[in-house]
Amino acid sequence: MNKEFATNFSNEWVEAWNSHDLDKIMSHYSEYLEMNSPVIRQITGEKSGKLKGKNAVRAYWEKALKMNPTLHFELVRYFVGVDSIVLHYKGHRGFSAEIFFFDDDGKVTSAYAHYE
Repeated sequence: MNKEFATNFSNEWVEAWNSHDLDKIMSHYSEYLEMNSPVIRQITGEKSGKLKGKNAVRAYWEKALKMNPTLHFELVRYFVGVDSIVLHYKGHRGFSAEIFFFDDDGKVTSAYAHYE
């Protein structure tokens, strides 16, 4: 992980979400993605708050985007780890942070969302 990759990922991730283009959003993620979020419980009813597989996450986000047609994120800052990035951003829920872990191809394999 390096700062250039983290900067590009952070900006592209926010831009993808703000475009509401699900294909652009999904381009950042591995087929083997595991997504963890308390919002998963609210939207899908999955009690664990976890989804496995890119298709399951895509279906969740498709529903979430339809429920939030004015969704907009503002990047506050990012933090670089060994094989991870933390994004701190502001959205319709207030301030949020997500931890992303990456594979060798630069795709997110797991993500953990945290909200105020």
